[in-house]
Amino acid sequence: QVQLVESGGGLVQAGGSLRLSCAASGRTSSVARMGWFRQAPGKEREFVAAINWSGGSTYYGDSVKGRFTISRDNAKNTVYLQMNNLKPEDTAVYYCAARDYGASSFNSWGPGTQVTVSS
Repeated sequence: QVQLVESGGGLVQAGGSLRLSCAASGRTSSVARMGWFRQAPGKEREFVAAINWSGGSTYYGDSVKGRFTISRDNAKNTVYLQMNNLKPEDTAVYYCAARDYGASSFNSWGPGTQVTVSS
């Protein structure tokens, strides 16, 4: 497994932008896909975006399509989530996750970073 650490969360006004970063360390050669999830108080964890580590194909949840962009820097073992036109409903703890080759689901998780969008 890999170790993941998120950064870049904070407080922003509606309509603003934030960029989250997720630095991976450890067995990064085993990673097939990395993603972002979020969980708001009292709600289920929600898929936000994912990117294939090799090839770079991207995937987005419906609620963030057109506003969020996931990208990666393989040399830095870092994944980014650029969040634009933020809305109060984007308020949540954002988690970075990694899925190893052969794994059926994301099997490594970061501790999370808080994003708060004020109206």
